[in-house]
This record gives sequence, structure tokens and C-alpha cells, in this order.
Amino acid sequence: MAEAPRGWRGCVPAREDGGTQGNPHGVARVGLMQPAGLQLHQDLDPQLDEMRRARVAVSPAARAQMEEQFLNLAIRKQVSYRKAIAKSGLQHMVSQPNPTLALRSESERQIRSTVDWSETAIYGEHIWFETSGSGDFCYVGEQNCVAKMLQKPLTRRKCAACKIVVHTPCIEQLEKINFRCKPSFRESGSRNVREPIVVRHHWVHRRRQEGKCRQCGKGFQQKFAFHSKEIVAISCSWCKQAYHSKVSCFMLQCIEEPCSLGAHAAVVIPPTWILRVRRPQNTLKSSKKKKRTSFKRKSSKKGAEEGRWKPFVIKPTPAPLMKPLLVFVNPKSGGNQGAKIIQSFMWYLNPRQVFDLNQGGPKEALEIYRKVHNLRILACGGDGTVGWILSILDQLRLNPPPPVAILPLGTGNDLARTLNWGGGYTDEPLSKILSHVEEGNIVQLDRWNLQVEPNSEVNPEEKDETATDKLPLDVFNNYFSLGFDARVTLEFHESREANPEKFNSRFRNKMFYAGTAFSDFLTGSSKDLAKHVKVVCDGTDLTPKIQDLKPQCLVFLNIPRYCAGTMPWGNPGEHHDFEPQRHDDGCIEVIGFTMTSLAALQVGGHGERLHQCREVMLTTSKAIPMQVDGEPCKLAASRIHISLRNQANMVQKTKRRNSMPLLNDQQPVPERLRIRVNRISMHDYEALHYDKEKLKEASVPLGIIVVPGDSDLEVCRTHIERLQEDFLPCPSSLQCLLLQEGDGAKLKTLSSQKLSPKWCFLDSTTADRFYRIDRAQEHLNYVTEISQDDLFVLDPELVITQTVGTSPAMPDLVDSSSTPAGHHFAFPSSSSPPSSPALSSEAGGCPCREDNALIAAAKSNDFQKFRELHQAGGDLMMRDSSGQTVLHHAVKSGSKEIVKYVIENAPAEILDATEEENGETSLHQAAALRQRTICHYIVEAGASLMKTDLQGDTPKHRAEKANDPDLAAYLENRQHYQMIQREDQETAV
Repeated sequence: MAEAPRGWRGCVPAREDGGTQGNPHGVARVGLMQPAGLQLHQDLDPQLDEMRRARVAVSPAARAQMEEQFLNLAIRKQVSYRKAIAKSGLQHMVSQPNPTLALRSESERQIRSTVDWSETAIYGEHIWFETSGSGDFCYVGEQNCVAKMLQKPLTRRKCAACKIVVHTPCIEQLEKINFRCKPSFRESGSRNVREPIVVRHHWVHRRRQEGKCRQCGKGFQQKFAFHSKEIVAISCSWCKQAYHSKVSCFMLQCIEEPCSLGAHAAVVIPPTWILRVRRPQNTLKSSKKKKRTSFKRKSSKKGAEEGRWKPFVIKPTPAPLMKPLLVFVNPKSGGNQGAKIIQSFMWYLNPRQVFDLNQGGPKEALEIYRKVHNLRILACGGDGTVGWILSILDQLRLNPPPPVAILPLGTGNDLARTLNWGGGYTDEPLSKILSHVEEGNIVQLDRWNLQVEPNSEVNPEEKDETATDKLPLDVFNNYFSLGFDARVTLEFHESREANPEKFNSRFRNKMFYAGTAFSDFLTGSSKDLAKHVKVVCDGTDLTPKIQDLKPQCLVFLNIPRYCAGTMPWGNPGEHHDFEPQRHDDGCIEVIGFTMTSLAALQVGGHGERLHQCREVMLTTSKAIPMQVDGEPCKLAASRIHISLRNQANMVQKTKRRNSMPLLNDQQPVPERLRIRVNRISMHDYEALHYDKEKLKEASVPLGIIVVPGDSDLEVCRTHIERLQEDFLPCPSSLQCLLLQEGDGAKLKTLSSQKLSPKWCFLDSTTADRFYRIDRAQEHLNYVTEISQDDLFVLDPELVITQTVGTSPAMPDLVDSSSTPAGHHFAFPSSSSPPSSPALSSEAGGCPCREDNALIAAAKSNDFQKFRELHQAGGDLMMRDSSGQTVLHHAVKSGSKEIVKYVIENAPAEILDATEEENGETSLHQAAALRQRTICHYIVEAGASLMKTDLQGDTPKHRAEKANDPDLAAYLENRQHYQMIQREDQETAV
């Protein structure tokens, strides 16, 4: 008998008809026993391995007998696994019989990318999304892979819930080997539905696995793991535990033990809570007992029963420590972030607790889960998404209403900022976000009614035909405003509805917003607002005060944040007439803005505080633009009554002392921390953030700070800023730091630049990569939570120059108890010198011949040669000895083609790169040379108009000095746009 194939060692050989020898029902293919390389391990038993080696040197007869013994041992081993599976309750891996499934034939089955809530839902059905991961091998194995048979590339799909990858045509093969996804529900049987049922592990083979084996504590790394076909790990899709794919690590008891659902068990809704029920049917016995009724009455009753019946019901098991979570995602928010977040949450949670708001909204899901105790909601989207969910909760009258947490997507997000969730999702791990939702405090949010009725005192003949008689929303959570800001928002919305094809770019949208604001500012379209409004707050008439102030914008503010994070109420401090603003005090703040105070708002100013009240009566005498939580309209002359509606429960993000790594938790917090600060450029971060070691090597030392052991990041920011105050730029000969490493020494380049205003902290403690921390959430994170040995910060405007020096220099050290002058200490050891590809300089070594020729082509305005040199490998980020980039030289030569080519092909940091002599950007030089078209190219590409040279001049100042008032006016206009539209930096997931 021939030796079993390598892919089937220790498993029952496969038959061509898809069955299994000794197992006609194919049960061996359930769970762990998979064909084609998906075996548990090729050395299942030392005895089998010994027999393999011994049979090589025996006679044919003895060899045949040994092969028969070998097969019997393999079958017995396989049978023992099958018994273990049956005993442990893993029969859920096989499709359970259900009469409704007979309605769906094989030909009717579709590749689903959403959760099926119908009565024909398939038990253990995968949720497929297209993927381009070419490094992932098809899960069905080479023997069954259609792409392998056809020898051509095919589209791949990845299951969001269990993360296996298959070719699209191989999904049918996956069904044949009977590998199902983690079950998201259970069938209702004859047993008591309240009887507790344990959740079993859903084991999946992995060719790549992060982390360490739960049994032996060793990692899963391989030399050539990316293209390895060998199974290295077995992990559970529920609890995420992982083991090496060998008997010494993954044992039989692993199959039998119940699953804990992992680190987020408190928020995961177990599949045992979700029951699929059969459609009610009238039996003959019950029909005899019923009295005869009229046909009309009978049909109406049947219709009502049909309307009440749902294919799925929730039967939660009482668990006081659980906080089950419903996740609602608006995929329209934040570009493509929403769709990716849906997939990620389906991996961490039960797919049946994650909902796409494009698929019918939140109402049906909230009705299904309305009886779940201690329920929490996570709204992933903008403030409008949160308002939508809160309005549905009002309609359903859930008691008590579940608290709502926010994962902010897109821009604005003032409510999310107020509750410490930040202004937008950057790249914080979703696992941490789930922990924040679970541990967050429940706070109240005031919600306000807007009751509108026409102003009967206005002559009907004067009515504006373009105005409406009702507001877009009758409830607001954030703010209600009228005047300048509403007019700008309204013009943007009307233009987008008229020409949607012109508003498909976020950058273009911002530019239109800014242009509209600047145009309204010049025309003064809202300057007569005070003449047409009357405001009465708690019986106090504010109209005279408003007429004296002559505001161009009135805001009725419920939360401290407004206009993408500004704080228009400010801090009253010693102003005894007003109290600090709160979102749960039953009061609303009334604020007026002139154009001066509106501009000052962007740099920390506040508006004119008018009143704090519990009720407002606003009367308008003409049509005025208004907006309710960002939804604009032009409202005809009306009387608007603002009153408190109710208070919603919200989840506020709090500090997490227990979110630190396990090793840190086992050690007491030190009284003082001496920690080195390293900064990383945006170029290195985007290129290397999945390779932590290389990113650490590319970091640039900034200095050392000493802070209390329990400091949060706000405290650390203060010390880092103080370090910057003491910063003295080092000459190039002193820009290397001597780092001691054992018996050797290394040189590491010191930073010769101050941090830019947009720098942020990086979390370096997670296993897979670095993550950014939102500036608004720094007070929620302890320094010990995000750093281990070094503290890393991201500087999006950092320009790294490689220099060679001979003398070591010492960076400043800032001690929390020392004077601002600081002391000087040597750095501790570092792994290796940084090597950043961001911007290179001739001072760091000889550039290649192509780079020299590239600069020469830019100087001589030879576009054809410049393009050929770049395509041959020339570096567009090359600098000459004076620090000038190719963009500087192209500007000087007046080459519009080369400037445009560089902007389109070079990294964005080249736009704000400065040369060494005068600190000029390319835009400074273009403005000084009065090159209007080139200035337009550079500005439209996103160059900063607020950046100053060493003389303190902006590009606008350089244009004024060059006697070009038109160019100066253009640059001032664009600078104003940037100031108004400035917001927190956001990235895709």
C-alpha cells in the first residue's frame, strides 16, 4: 500500500467522490480535519513517525504488514479526534437540519457580504468581502483549489468573521469540505430555550499568525512566512487564542473546552442568545378548539400575527457583568472607513451585532435587541449618525434607554469631541475602542425641541418663494444657529445637489466651503441679521443687546464644541454672570459672533456670551438661513420655541489604567519616569508603521524628559514643549550622538529641527504596529500605557537631513521638578542609527549621478530630460548642498512643467521643505519671483500658506515685497481659507 500523501499524514485519506474512507458522511472534514495541507500536524503520533522511518530498511512482506499497521493507527487516531469533536459539541460545524433551508437550492445560493436575517439564513454561513491579499493561500488547499487547477489568477474573497481567504470559484469547494464559519445563532429545539448552552471554540488553521502560542509561549514566526504553505497555527475565531499546529501544543482538551469569547466577552453577544424560530403553523388539534369567526376577522388576525412574527428572537441569559454591544456603522461617513470598520467589528464580535445603516437603518435592530439588559450602542459615523440613532430610541421608548458611544468618522464630530472620543478616527486599534466602550462612564446629554410656527405679523406678500416653512430637524443635540455660518453651509449643500459630480473630492469640498465663506465675508450678506430677529430667553429680552452687538451669526449651543472643535463659550473664569458650560445641566448657551470674533475662534478665541437659559423664543421677520446640527435650510419668517426635550444616555471615554500591557500591570507604577523622546517623520510612519523595529531605527532622538510615573500625555506634552523652548539648533558638525552599546559605540543623528505644531504621540505597545493618538484624547492616556523604553511622537512636517559629525552632543533633559533651563544628560543606548528616505542631502554623502543630473535638468528647464532621469531612478526628494530641493530649482528656472511633474510624483512633504540659507519654501521663492501660475500649482497641491521663513515672512509677504498686489491678495485669500478650514488631521483606517 502506497504511503499516504504528505497533506494527509495522520488523517483519513480522501476519496474522489468527496467522502472519507470509514466515514461516508464526511464528518472528518469538520473543524480541524481538513484536506490538502490543512491537517492538524504531519507528526500526530511519535509511534507513527517511528514506523515511517523503520519501514525503509525491511523486506517487502514486512513492509506491507507495517503499512497496514500504519494505516490502522492513523484511522484510530482520526476516529479519536472525531469522537472528541462529537463529545465536545462541535457538531455545530455541520449544517443543522432545517426545513426552511430546503427552499433554497444550490443554484440559488449567493455569495453574501451581509448578514442574513431571513428565515432561510444558513447556519455557519461566511460573510465574504473582496480582497487583494495575494500573499494569502486559498484555504481549501492545492488539491481542491480551482485557481491551482486552471493555473491562472482568480479573484479572492475573505470572510469578515473568521478571516479565511479563498478564490471566488473555490467557495463551492469550501462547502464540499464542510468548513463553516463561526455560528452566529442557534436553532430553537425542544429543549428549554433558557437552558444555558456553552459556546464552543471555532478552530481555524492559519499559515500566518501574530502573537505567541498559548501553550508554549513561543512565537509563530518563520523565515519565509509570507509565502509559506505550511500550517503554523490553529486559532479560535471567537476568543482569538492560538496554538502551534502540533500535538505538543494543541491537545484534545482544547477541542472539548468551552470558549470564553476572549478579551471582549463582556460586549460580545453569544450565538446562544440568538435563536432562529420557525414560522407558526396552525395544527389540526388547535384549529378544532377555536370558535368560528367571520372571514374578515380571521384574515385580519392572521395578518397581525404575520406582522409580529420574526425569524430571530433574542433570549439573553442573565449576566450582571455583561454589557452587550450593538454596533451601527454609517459607511458613507469618512470615505471608505465605514466599510472596513464593519469587517473589523465582525471579526471581534458576533456578526449579528454589527449593522450597516445603509441596510435599513437602526430601528429594526433596536427592536430585536430591545429586551437585552445593560445594552450599549456604538455609533460609527458623524454627529448626524448619532442624532439618527437617538431619534429612533425616542420612537421606541426603550426603558431605560441604552447609552450611546461614538466612533467618529469624517469631519466635524463636535459631540464626539465633547465626550472625549476625538475629532475623527485615525488608526487606534478597534480592540482598544471596544475596551473604552465597555469601561466608559454613562453621562447625560440634553436634547432640545424646536417648535416652528409662521410669523403672522409679516405681510404674506413679502414671503420669499425660496424659503421653507419647517426646519430639517425638530430636535437638536449640538447646536442651532442662524446667519453667516448657516448661509455658507446652505450654499454648499445647494451647489452639491445641483452638481454632485463637482463635489467628489474632499479637498475640492473644503476649497468650495472656504471660497463661499470668503465671498460672504466680503459681501457682508449677514450684516443686517440683528435687524430681523427678536430673542427672548427665560423672559429676558436680548434684542437690544443683539442690536448693539450687530452679530452676523447667532448660535444656541448645547455642547462646548462647535465648528470642528472650537470652543465658542470659552471659560468664563471670574465672569460671575455665567457658569462654565455643561451638556447635562438643562441650560442652553446663547452666543453672538461678529466677523472678528468668528475669525478669532480659530485661534482659541470665543464669541460674545449673551445668556444661559432653559427656554428661548426666537422671532424672525424675514427668511434667514439656519442650520440644525449641520443640516441647513432657509426658513421663512417664523416664531421658534426652543425647550428641553429629554436627556439621552451617552458613553464618555475615560482614562484606562488597566489598559496597560500585562507586564506593566504586574509592576508598581514608578514614582518618576526618565524617558527618551524620539520623533518620526510622516514619510517613515506611512512606509514602516507595520515594521516596528525598522520604524524605531528610523526615529530621530529629540531629548529626555523626567515626569511623575502616573503622568498622562498632556503632562508629557508640557514637558516636551519646555524641551523645545530650551532647544538650540546644533551645527552640522555636532549633530551626532554617541550611544553606548555594550563594548561598542554608535552614532545617531540628533534632531536639528523643532517639532511642528501638528505633532502627536504614538502608541508603541501594541503587538503589530504603531498607532497615532488623537490630540483631544491625550488626557485619557497614561504615558506608561503607550510606551515601554522610549516615547515616540509623529511629526508630519519633519524634514530629516543626514549629517556626519565627529563630536558627540548632549540633548536637553527636562525634569518636572527642575527649572525650565533643564540639565544635560547623555542618551541611553539605541539599537541603530536612523535611516530615513524622506529627504536626502549631499552633506550626508555623495548623491548618485542621476540625482546630480536631475538637479541640473531642473536648473536648465529641460523637462524631457528631467522626466527620463526620474524614470531611470532619480530621487525627487534630493537636496543640494544648500538644502534646496528639485522643486526649488524648478521654481527658480520658471519651469511650469517640471513643477507640475514634481508635485504629482513626489511625496507631499516636498511642498513645505525649506532650504537652509533663508528657510524658504518653494512657495516663498515662487511668490518672490511673481510666478502666479506656479504659485497656484503649489497652493492647490496643499502647501502651507502660514509657514514663515527665517525673516518671519509668509508667501503673501514675499509677494507684497515683490510689488505684486494681485498675487498677494490671492495668497491672502487662500491663507484665510486654510485658517477657516483647519482641523485635526485624519487618515483612513
